Amino acid sequence: MSVTVRTLDELLTPPTAADSPLSTQEYFVNMGPQHPIAHGSLRIILLLDGETIRKVIPVPGYVHRGIEKMCEHMSYRKIITLTDRMDYLSALMNNWVVARTVEKAAGIETNARIETIRTLMAELQRIQSHALWWGVLGMDLGAFTAFLYSFRDREIIGEIFEETIGARLTMNYIQPGGLMYDILPDFVQKVKKLLAYVRPLINEYDTLLSGNAILQERLRNIGILTAKDAVAFGCTGPVVRASGVPYDLRKLEPYGVYDKADFDVVVGTKGDCWDRYYVRMEEMRQSIRIVEQLIDNIPEGPYMVTKYNARLKLPKGRFYGQMETARGVLGVFIYSDGNGDTPYRMHFRSPNFNNLWAVTQIAPGWRIADYIAIQSSLDLVIPDIDR
Repeated sequence: MSVTVRTLDELLTPPTAADSPLSTQEYFVNMGPQHPIAHGSLRIILLLDGETIRKVIPVPGYVHRGIEKMCEHMSYRKIITLTDRMDYLSALMNNWVVARTVEKAAGIETNARIETIRTLMAELQRIQSHALWWGVLGMDLGAFTAFLYSFRDREIIGEIFEETIGARLTMNYIQPGGLMYDILPDFVQKVKKLLAYVRPLINEYDTLLSGNAILQERLRNIGILTAKDAVAFGCTGPVVRASGVPYDLRKLEPYGVYDKADFDVVVGTKGDCWDRYYVRMEEMRQSIRIVEQLIDNIPEGPYMVTKYNARLKLPKGRFYGQMETARGVLGVFIYSDGNGDTPYRMHFRSPNFNNLWAVTQIAPGWRIADYIAIQSSLDLVIPDIDR
């Protein structure tokens, strides 16, 4: 197979228009890097024929911070503080996948209490993340009220995180060997109170937005991503499941205590914007089911099985771990030379990066307004792409 490499300048060279009064002229328009729909600093170049999109060229890199290179100069414990600054809406899950990979490589065995609390925190954040996405999608499509509702409810979950962890957004709570802090005595009571509030809330979201005729017109049969294309692009999370692929690491490769919880993997049938909307709405309900089953069964035991100041030295070799974050599979590759407590090389397999490039397949042929719905339905967090 031959691969043709073309520069951005070559891609932006406008084609020669036919010399005819009926001919149309294609032209390029920049959407970003500063644009409300970008959800961060992302530049999207659209090749347009009138209002119709002919080609989409994503140009990431505007918030690149060199996180992977920084990891080479930080200990395995300190690396955790960088993970929550990638996909900041899945901070705890990002912490967990790095901690779990290090634990597996170092031969550290945690206990049931640690794994149960980790699972509870991850699912609470999944609810929080999907709720925020719901509000942002509504705002992207003109329903500003949804944005206010989602931020109101997101902060209620954030209060539980703040009481336990001390932070609401960039949280480095899950550490190699356990947790930074134990849960408070009233944690179980407050989570139960939260569930009683959130459970009917999803129905309220459906009443407010899901059944709206305008939303239905903007999402149904728009931006179809087939199962074959989703797999080819390496899409994961709600994006690939909306295309009908039941790929969820919580079921296929259970970690934490997911094997002790009964929940369904939500899949779509068509892979359009509506299916991506539907999957996330139902996943919030499934996360509530998981938390309900675990909250009364938190085992006793220490919340940390190693000393905080203990140096973690991994044996020489290559180690890989992966988990299901709110946006898909985050993979962590560590190469250790066996010297010291820092990795020789570290690489993150970002779910947002692969999900982003799906727009090059599904957006051509649709209008500019449709592209807003398509990109919003992918639920991208740009710092996770640029690392």
